[in-house]
Amino acid sequence: MRRESLAANNYASALNDLKDFKEAKALLRKTIPIARRVLGEGNELGLGMRMNYAVALYRDPSATLDDLREAVTTLENTERIARRVFGGAHPLTTTIEGNLKDSRARLRAREASA
Repeated sequence: MRRESLAANNYASALNDLKDFKEAKALLRKTIPIARRVLGEGNELGLGMRMNYAVALYRDPSATLDDLREAVTTLENTERIARRVFGGAHPLTTTIEGNLKDSRARLRAREASA
């Protein structure tokens, strides 16, 4: 299962880089629940998958307010777990924090324009 999760996460990351957010979200919606169940809540790969899902949500130009809120909530929860498991200086934790900052800024900007 680890190999399949890694492949899915790498593919989703590449889809995000290619701005194919719809496909990345669809893939991660299917694979994250399985990875959580098999790998555990605090697994680094699983946390990375959740981060990539949130990135697909908030970077999508067609994201709704609900999408942006879900991205922020997902990143807040993921950051809290990563900080507890790996510490604040871990590269995954700092990457999640950066995405959380960006997603909150996009949410604030969208709420201000609504």
